[in-house]
Parts: sequence; structure tokens; C-alpha cells
Amino acid sequence: MSAESTPEPGIPGPPGTSGPRHRAKGRRRSRGKRGKGLLITAWTAAGILVLGGTGAGYLYFKLNDNLKSVDINQALGSDRPTKTDNGSENILVLGSDTRSGSNKKLGGGTDDGSARSDTAMVVHVYKGHKKASVVSIPRDTLIDRPACTDSRGTTHAAATGVMFNSAYSTGGAACAVKTVEALSGVRMDHYLEVDFSGFQKLVDELGGVTVTTTENISDPDSHLKLKAGTHRLTGAQALGLVRTRHAVGDGSDLGRIQLQQAFVKALVNQVKDVGLFTSPKKLVDLADTATRTVTADSELGSVNSLLDFANGLKGIGASHMTMVTLPVLYDPANPNRVIVVEAKAKLVWNALRDDRPIPKSAGKGTVSGGAKGVVTSS
Repeated sequence: MSAESTPEPGIPGPPGTSGPRHRAKGRRRSRGKRGKGLLITAWTAAGILVLGGTGAGYLYFKLNDNLKSVDINQALGSDRPTKTDNGSENILVLGSDTRSGSNKKLGGGTDDGSARSDTAMVVHVYKGHKKASVVSIPRDTLIDRPACTDSRGTTHAAATGVMFNSAYSTGGAACAVKTVEALSGVRMDHYLEVDFSGFQKLVDELGGVTVTTTENISDPDSHLKLKAGTHRLTGAQALGLVRTRHAVGDGSDLGRIQLQQAFVKALVNQVKDVGLFTSPKKLVDLADTATRTVTADSELGSVNSLLDFANGLKGIGASHMTMVTLPVLYDPANPNRVIVVEAKAKLVWNALRDDRPIPKSAGKGTVSGGAKGVVTSS
């Protein structure tokens, strides 16, 4: 999505003040209808397939036909960061939606058929595949987007000072991967994309996801109203939670990212708790929805490949996942945008490249959104 068409995030008050929030001059912010903290659902969906691999063998061809793939390696060629050989893996997990069909209804947008992405997560799986770090990249981060060629062979010129999420709307998956690699200097080994419209159904088929809210959340824009306490969220409520921002923290997209990260952990826990083998129909429905929801890079673009990949991740529980946000500050020239704190970001990316834990110092002195702890997994 271009900067011109992206809903504006909430705007914090001036640093050091506690006065009312204000809105920067310029275009009026549209309502946030497409927030999708469901990005890591791709990982979870793959795990569902692992759990049902042997029992759903007769569905192989049907599930294989459901999967969509994109050849990232062919599109990007050799002009990429060096692939590390230390046993770790980096996966760019992206949420996307087209403004048509069920996505139009869920996202509240116009039926223009365009594809958009709001949030991205870089998942680093450490050597041994027993733990992972997840780095969220705010959609409103101002970056220099490299020139890129999309999967259709169309080349898009480089751009300076554009929003991060414009990479996907400009050149699709290939451009998004190249932009992340340019930003981080880290090679993405795989790409997983989760479709917006499949998320609600997936959560419902899991039987809901349990979270605890530490304060009341009421946001008419995302149609979410929860009292403080423990809740078993339906698919519709989960969508409301991962897209809300006005009702928590400073009202910015950074606060929403914190809710999304908490939901991801709850979702991972939920998958482990679901008794899939007790209900063959549930198993089939979950596998069907999961494969319809995911687009993968060509190396993962078959059921067998996705099963093998997910089998290496199934031992990573929520307690073994570290969730951070790319170190950013609000842009002094436009509080609707954030800018990367380069020195702090380098600590994050160097840690991933070297397969080390992300140092806590990377997040000090940066903005977070103020919603941490509002939602926890139960």
C-alpha cells in the first residue's frame, strides 16, 4: 500500500507531556480496519498440518492444490545477503489481503482488488530449532526501498523515505523480501504469507483462542469490547483484537503490535492444546483452511515441503519465543511515521545474523506504544 492510501496511526502527544493527543496536519486518518497480527498464523497453520500429516494423507492432492507459492529466489537473483550456515533460519512472515470478496467485508475496504499488507514479522529460528526470536517491523517505518523486480518480471524503481509497507503493494512478495533484506542485512531463508480472510475461520475452527486482558478494551472502530479478565476469543473477536489501536496504549500502531505479539503466543499455546486427533472432521477442516490461508516461497510450496519445515518448528512453544519490535522513534517531522534507530537496530540484526539472543539494550530509549501487558496469553 502506498503512503497515500495507508490509514494513519495514532499520534502521541509531544515528548515529556501528558496533555491530550493531537493529530498532525494533513490528510485525515481513516479507520484501522485491516490490522492483522495474524502473520505468524502461517507458522501455526503449518504446525496444524504436521499434527495431521499421517491422518490426512488421502487429502494430499486437495491440500497441495490449495497452496499458493511465489519463486522468491528467481525474482531476486544473486544480489542478496550471504546465506548463513550456522543451523539457524530466518523467515519473513507477512499478512496480506485483497480488497475484494470476504476480505472486503472483513476489512471494511472498497472492492478494488488490490493487495495490501500492514504488518511484517521476521522469525529467527535458532540452531537446534528449540527457540525463536520474532522481530515486528512497524508498517509506518520510513525506509529507503531498493529497486526490485516482482514475480511478473516488472521492475520497480528504488524510492527514498517511503513507508515500509509500500514495498508489498509496489512489488509483492519479492519486493517485500528484498526490502527486509536491505533493511536488515540478513538473508531471508523463507517467506510465508497469511491471507486476512482465512484468519477468522482458522481461529473459529481451533475453537477460539484464550487471552487475558489486564484492562478494559473498547474500540468501536474494530468492533471490540472486552472487560478486564480472561476471554475465549472467537474469530471475529480475534480480528478485532489484532487490529485495534485506539483503545490501548498511546493509540499508535506500535501499541497494536504489542497486542499482536501477545496474541501470537496465545495462538501457539492454543494449537498445542487442541485435541485434533479426537475429531477427524476438525482435522480435515483445519488442514483445508490452513493451506488455503498460506502463500509460501517455492521451496515450501508443497504440502510435503511445508510439513517438513513445520516439523522442525513444532517443538517451539510460546515460552521459547522472544518478541521484540524493531527499534524506532516517532519521526519529528511527522508523528504519523516512525524512523529506525540505526544503532539499536544493528544490535537486533547482528544478533540474528550470528544466531545470538537479541540484547535487551536494543529496546532501551525507543518508543513502544505503551500497550505491553494489556493482553497476555492464558
